[in-house]
This record gives sequence, C-alpha cells and structure tokens, in this order.
Amino acid sequence: MSTRRATISDVAREAGVSASTASVVFSGKTPTSEATRARVLAAAEALGYTGPDPRAASLRRGRSGIVGVVFDTHLGTAFLDPVTTHMMDGLADGVSRLGAALLLLRDDGETVSEPSLHTAPIDAAVLIGCSPRMRDSLEIVRGRGIPVVVVEGDAGEGVPRVLLDNAEAQRAAAQHVADLGHHDVVLVTLPIDTSRRRGWVAADEPVRVDVTADRLAGAREVFPHAPVLAAATSSIDEGTIAGRTIFADPSRRPTAVIAQSDLLAAGVIRAAEETGLRVPHDVSVTGFDGVVVDGLAPHVLTTLVQPATAKGRAAGEAVAAMLEDAEPSGLDLKCTFRAGTTTAPPPTT
Repeated sequence: MSTRRATISDVAREAGVSASTASVVFSGKTPTSEATRARVLAAAEALGYTGPDPRAASLRRGRSGIVGVVFDTHLGTAFLDPVTTHMMDGLADGVSRLGAALLLLRDDGETVSEPSLHTAPIDAAVLIGCSPRMRDSLEIVRGRGIPVVVVEGDAGEGVPRVLLDNAEAQRAAAQHVADLGHHDVVLVTLPIDTSRRRGWVAADEPVRVDVTADRLAGAREVFPHAPVLAAATSSIDEGTIAGRTIFADPSRRPTAVIAQSDLLAAGVIRAAEETGLRVPHDVSVTGFDGVVVDGLAPHVLTTLVQPATAKGRAAGEAVAAMLEDAEPSGLDLKCTFRAGTTTAPPPTT
C-alpha cells in the first residue's frame, strides 16, 4: 500500500483543473469561482491533501524551515530545569505560524555540537542568555547574516531581546526578607561565569552572566554586604551543596538565604533540615522562578513567579516577525512576588 503524500498535482488531476488553478485555491492570492474552489477542496479531501508542504515552501524561499536554539551548557542538563521546559513550549508556540522546526544547538567553546552553529541549516537563531561564551555564538550568527533574538541578555544594539525584570524582582524578595527583620543573610547565585565554579564570591569579583548579575544587583540593593555563594548550575543538588557550606559552622549560620532559583532554594532547605534547622523557624529561604519542585512539600516556597512560557513565546514571535520581514520588538516581562511558608521573622535567640 502506497504511503506517498498527495501533491497539488494529484489534487488538480482529481478535480479536472490545472495545477496552477489548484495552487491558487490554497494560496488565496487570486480569486476563483465558487464552483472551482468547491471542486478542488472536495478533491483534496478525498485524497487526504491538507495543503502545501511547509518544507517545500521554505525551499522556494531559500530557507530550511528550521530555527536554531543555542545553549551554552549540556542540553540534557538544561532540560532538567523546569524553566527551560516551559520556555521551549512557548518558543515552539511562537514560531508555529512559520511551520518551523526547532534545532537545539550547543556551542560552548569546548564541545562543538554536530551540526554546529557554523554549519547548521537554520533560518534564525535564539540565544538563551548572553554570557561571554554566548557572545561568541552571536558573532558566528551575525557573520552568517542570520536573524537572531536573545532571551535574557544584552547582545548589543540592533538585536531584539526578551527581558525579565530580574533586578527589580530579586530586590522585592530581598525587601520582603528585610521587612521580616532579617539582617544576617547569605545570597546563593546561579553561575557567575563560563567556568561554572562554585564557591564564595569576593565583593569585587566580576559576574559575567547577565541573569546572575542582575539578580545579584537587586539583592545587594537591600543587603549590600551579604556574603555571596555561587552554584555551578541551577539544581537541587547544587543548592544542597551550597546549603551544607552555609550551615557548616553553627556559630556563623545566617537567619535567611536568598537563592536565585527555586531548585537552588529547595536544595538549601534540604541542607538546612539535614543540619536539624527548621524552615522557616530557624532559617528563612526564598527562591526565584515559581516552578513546581518535587519533594518540597509540605513547604510552599516564597519566590518570584516568572512568566517562562510567555518569555519563550515572545522570542518565537520576534523570530517569526523577522522572517516575515516585519519589525520585531523586544518584550519586557515582569515577575510576581509570591509569599509562601518558607519565610518568617528571624529567631529571637
């Protein structure tokens, strides 16, 4: 039994019209009689023809029908973060009107994916963040003359970007902690550079990842002298490592920890409970993202809820606009503060 996809020529033959006439019916660019239109549509239905193949249309335009999404970390690791999953759902929705596929790429200066950003047959690219390493990717894309959109990063003038109010949102969480009466606070951050080194961060140490720098700046507006501990990635395990470091010395334990992701916050809570500390009675913890974290119950995390799906959709719609020769526009999105059960006034003794 043949599984060949019906073509416009098959439809034309079945309807008794020319291929060009059948094509006009589907494109809608030239009016046709109602009788002809009805005959062509009936033939298409009988043959199971649903319309032009978007891949063929892409080839006629000299396009591949593929949008590259560039990460600067292991793809498997990236998708362990629920924020990435929600963002990719939105991105796929944003480019859906193009009939485009998404190709995930990793160009990290050490391991070059195959196909790489240098050679992948893509019509446009979306860069997730804009760290120093991702700026190299940006130059590759620009050198190829490919439209590019950046999510949560500054790629310079002329590059559309989708931004989150990271600094303002993190400041709101820090202010909440301060209003509860906390003074002894530790800040746990996302990676501060491409080396992903974990450990204490000196006051004058540069932070080269835009998202991390923005969230850190927001927290420092409220707690300018708080110690800063960098994690290697956003994960519960990394948060646990950070928490064990923070709570190791009973004489120097803070009364609150402000973490730059919900996964890190969940790990800090796990480490606190391992040490015998009660959250929030002995230590308060805040996160950032507003995602569902397995194993966090009965706690409800105090956090900033970010519109991750809308962030991806905005990037996809900007890509679609550029490929349709329309003017793309960046979109500034805002987080919503959510008070949970993991913050309370500091212990009195």
